Amino acid sequence: EICACLVGSEMCIRDSYEEVGEAIKSCGFYNTKSKDLVECAKILLEKYGGRVPGTMEELTSLPGIGRKTANLILGDIYHQPAYVCDTHCIRICNLLGLASGKEPAKVEQQLRAILPPEESSDFCHRLVDHGRAVCTARTTPYCERCCLRDVCRYAHEEGKAD
Repeated sequence: EICACLVGSEMCIRDSYEEVGEAIKSCGFYNTKSKDLVECAKILLEKYGGRVPGTMEELTSLPGIGRKTANLILGDIYHQPAYVCDTHCIRICNLLGLASGKEPAKVEQQLRAILPPEESSDFCHRLVDHGRAVCTARTTPYCERCCLRDVCRYAHEEGKAD
């Protein structure tokens, strides 16, 4: 159901918020997200002819689209430089010493200063994978099996670097 909604914006706007909400019920905040999806689909059809826009300004003007989602779209769909600063990226960049702070826009700005634009999207995706598998948030990071421990500020401070 949700695939039809996302693939066919016209179908999504014909559905009620409740119908879309039912299709995405497994997501958190599905009531808000269903309204955003329907409203976003309307705007995409009316303003952009059914196409997803390709600028940060246009994307973040859409309901439910913030910088993180806009960066994902810009990097993955339009292959533009994109610094996706989610919870994993922020946490690991802080542990590595690449950034400081927890505010996504500030971490993004810090990463822009040190990462080549052409590497930005892949770098952020790799950090998410690394954060899920090795440098976990809910447990102590598995420094002993981390390929970054030699350059990691946290590993050095904790005496876990080689």
